[in-house]
Amino acid sequence: MKKKALFILCLFSFLFINAKQIEVCTTCDVRTIKEAVALAEDGDEILIKSGIYKEHGIEIDKSIHIIGMDYPVIDGEFKETIFKFTSDNFSIKGLEIINVGQSYTKDFAAILVTKSRGFTIENIRLKKVFFGILVEKSKGGIISNNKVSSEAVSQANSGNGIHLWHCSNMTVFSNELTGLRDGIYFEFVKKSKVYDNQSFANLRYGLHFMFSNENSYYNNVFKDNGAGVAIMFSKFVKMYNNKFEHNWGSASYGLLLKEIYDAEIENNIFEQNTIGISVDGSTRINYKSNTFLRNGWAIKIIGACYENIFTENNFLNNALDLSYNSKINSNRFERNFWSEYAGYDLDKDGVGDIPYRPVKLFSYIVHNTPETIVLLRSMFVDIINFSEKVSPVFTPDKLIDSNPLMKRIYDSNQ
Repeated sequence: MKKKALFILCLFSFLFINAKQIEVCTTCDVRTIKEAVALAEDGDEILIKSGIYKEHGIEIDKSIHIIGMDYPVIDGEFKETIFKFTSDNFSIKGLEIINVGQSYTKDFAAILVTKSRGFTIENIRLKKVFFGILVEKSKGGIISNNKVSSEAVSQANSGNGIHLWHCSNMTVFSNELTGLRDGIYFEFVKKSKVYDNQSFANLRYGLHFMFSNENSYYNNVFKDNGAGVAIMFSKFVKMYNNKFEHNWGSASYGLLLKEIYDAEIENNIFEQNTIGISVDGSTRINYKSNTFLRNGWAIKIIGACYENIFTENNFLNNALDLSYNSKINSNRFERNFWSEYAGYDLDKDGVGDIPYRPVKLFSYIVHNTPETIVLLRSMFVDIINFSEKVSPVFTPDKLIDSNPLMKRIYDSNQ
């Protein structure tokens, strides 16, 4: 075993010592990236100097490092994929890549990675892309500090900013994504981290993932997207310290949970969304220390949700705090702060002396007859909500917060 390790170490040392740098520029011996790739060997570095290079279909099956000097522009002329990597241990950084080809049948990308391990994509500016960075069946990649933008008009003729399919142990951080179909898209991705990204003004979702387990998403901002963030058919998900802001529309939300199991949703801010969180068929989720501020609905629970716990969350000035149209199913609300709570605290222990019922009759009415939302601020609504509070008939009788907090909870993310 020691001999094998020593052999590998010696091999890498040999490659490093014998690695060469190939310069690409209009006055260099090598004038195109394709020519440089053809000359390169494993471990070599290709240095692309400032300028405009009209190239596409650049296929790389070697462990090389591509570095741009002063952000040279790689113009794909809207024809096809620009860079395609099928090698391990490569890196690409410091480029501006523009004008990726568009197709209704092929997923053209600025950077396509297939069956690779241990690679790095960083400090890339991608403009007018179809797909920005598309990674398939790969492991251990790092995608960081990239700016991906496009001019998406419809979902049919647009792609995603960072799109991962059948990947694991990926790290996606400090990227900026805008003007795309989905900012970040995961499908069959596991044991990966997504953090410190800003995904805004995208046509559909800021983040969209399906069938992706054991992933962590934190310190991201998802703002002004068409439908917010969608999480579907996944388990063992951790989402914390994220901001979901200004996701407005008739079918929009900050966060959609569809058949999610065993998740932690903590210390997030949901501000000014049509719906803060829309929950459908999701079980064993802990919602803790989140803030719901000035949303249409803070939380909408559709049905088939079990053993969820909502504790120490702030519900602040939402039009409606909770829409709940199914059985209680062992879901619990405990020790939350509700800005509309009008109870008292005679023993001064910080907990209200009377329980709070977060589901209003008007929420029930709007669910069945959406047009009645125009009555939201009328005296009629106050009257029916008060009558239901005194004697519950239509709203869930047992859905209460028995220990509502008298003061809102503050944390470092708020």
